[in-house]
Amino acid sequence: MPVNRVLRADAARNRSSLLAAAAEEFAARGIDASVADIARRAGVGKGTVFRHFPTKDDLLAAVVLDRVDELAGLARRLFRADDPGAALFELLAAAAGKQQQLDLSFLREAGDINERLRAARERLFAAIVAMVERAQAAGAVRADVTGLDVILLMCAPAHVAGFVPTASPETWRRYLAIIIDGLRPEGAHPLPEPSP
Repeated sequence: MPVNRVLRADAARNRSSLLAAAAEEFAARGIDASVADIARRAGVGKGTVFRHFPTKDDLLAAVVLDRVDELAGLARRLFRADDPGAALFELLAAAAGKQQQLDLSFLREAGDINERLRAARERLFAAIVAMVERAQAAGAVRADVTGLDVILLMCAPAHVAGFVPTASPETWRRYLAIIIDGLRPEGAHPLPEPSP
């Protein structure tokens, strides 16, 4: 294998390791996690971190973009599914499952790190809104629910389950089922307040 290809493969592996380590470190310590701890967790030197990500904000943005892009890609794949309701509920399960596997609550703090992140988040939100509208047209989701309602509910199952430290790792599924049942039109009562 040519040297350049080996170097590119090593760089790709290092970048992947850094993103995984950074996600874990940010989840454990919030956005104050140190670059040194991230490098140590990834098994690389600090210089390697800065070769890939010039600042800690760039690294945090890359972690967030990685998560947002993954969910947006899934939303795009699911959008054309034969059963729009099942597709939307699968996306909700995937989002809650990812939150359960790795506490992503630090992403709330990451908010608006840069323009790329804002753009990626807008693409994801637009995909979710389109999925909600398609599921409503199919009669699978109640008409008084908005895309924003669903966006706000996406991480709720894992967040709620996190308040019970002795709960099973799968407890989030219970709360996801409650949310999904609340989105269905069967037996729905009028909502007391408009969507924010």
